[in-house]
Amino acid sequence: MKKAIAAVAALSGFAAHVAYAQNAVTLYGVVDNGLAYQNNGTTVGSAAAGHSAVKMSTGVWLGDRFGLKGSEDLGGGSKAIFTLESGFAGTNGTSQYAGGIFTRQAWVGLTNATYGTLTAGRQYTAYYTLLAPYSPTNWLTGYFGAHPGDIDSLDTLYRVNNSLVYLSPSLHGLTVGGSYAFGGQPGSVNAGATWSAGVQYMSGPLGIAAAFQRIDNSTSGGGAWGANSTTSNGGAQTAVSAINNGYVTAQAQQRIAVTGGYKFSPAWDVSVSYSNVQYIPGVNSTFRQTAIFNTLGAVLHFKPAAAWDFGAGYAYTRATKANGVSNGAQYQQFTLTQYYALSKRTGLYAAQAYQHASGQTLNNGALANATASIGDGFSGSPSSTRSQIGVGVGLVHRF
Repeated sequence: MKKAIAAVAALSGFAAHVAYAQNAVTLYGVVDNGLAYQNNGTTVGSAAAGHSAVKMSTGVWLGDRFGLKGSEDLGGGSKAIFTLESGFAGTNGTSQYAGGIFTRQAWVGLTNATYGTLTAGRQYTAYYTLLAPYSPTNWLTGYFGAHPGDIDSLDTLYRVNNSLVYLSPSLHGLTVGGSYAFGGQPGSVNAGATWSAGVQYMSGPLGIAAAFQRIDNSTSGGGAWGANSTTSNGGAQTAVSAINNGYVTAQAQQRIAVTGGYKFSPAWDVSVSYSNVQYIPGVNSTFRQTAIFNTLGAVLHFKPAAAWDFGAGYAYTRATKANGVSNGAQYQQFTLTQYYALSKRTGLYAAQAYQHASGQTLNNGALANATASIGDGFSGSPSSTRSQIGVGVGLVHRF
């Protein structure tokens, strides 16, 4: 009898060990601090003369964060998965976004190699996820190298609340996906909603993706950026820049983008991107015609040795004529980056960028000369002139 009890106990312990082995929870994070220089800095929407500034920067190469991610084997090839991710400022320790802890990501879902992955919560849209492998920010950083103002959402700033995201398994290199975020407005399905869909194809050294995204405000006007929209960009200053400041009262934002890349050799690869961004007015908007921005970009990446990475990029953004603008704004941006790996988890980086603006745009409802605003790191302090220079260095550590 004692032997039987001992055997049962041993089997129970073995079963518990196996069950534990089938589950996994990982704590991870990034701390990234450095120094940044800019000339002609001012405040978005202000006409005040600009001055150069040297300041501490954070989250340039990789956004500061800590998080938990895990999975549980449910059998039959299915797993339960989750991610809880919190952003913070490495320079002062404050939360990246107000009003919560896990404000970068907070979702749970199911995944199966045959049927795909379905997740629910605060997360990236299918639009971003499918386009991201060839985003300019992969090697240029979003801070210095996102397309001007990141108006096409190819950086990681745009996350969506109350959303469902589905991504199919890869079938001969083809992946499709879609997402929908509920606005939760009584009497309307679409008010305040965000939805996207896209397709991605990868085959050997070649890859291409195309996606569509629309963000609707929950009211008839007043801006599709803030609490009235399911898309949360960390506050107006994160989402609004000198590039789109005149269109903050848009009823809806709409984006179509195509990205692609080709790896020539282990040392060289190139990525390209095109986006069409539309700010659509409502009855309470301060502009009356849809404002359209088209952007073309390219990035050349060079990895001469295991420890080194170099990036060089160019982006050209042009706005169409609308709302009394006869000479649409144009922005040309050049970015260089250098990265040296001290180890697998720690590295030193440097970045340099220049942007020149021309033409006209809207500023607080009035016609104004377009001014420069590099990437998305200077959205809150754009240039007071047509040109802007930015330089940065930093140290990033992953854990």
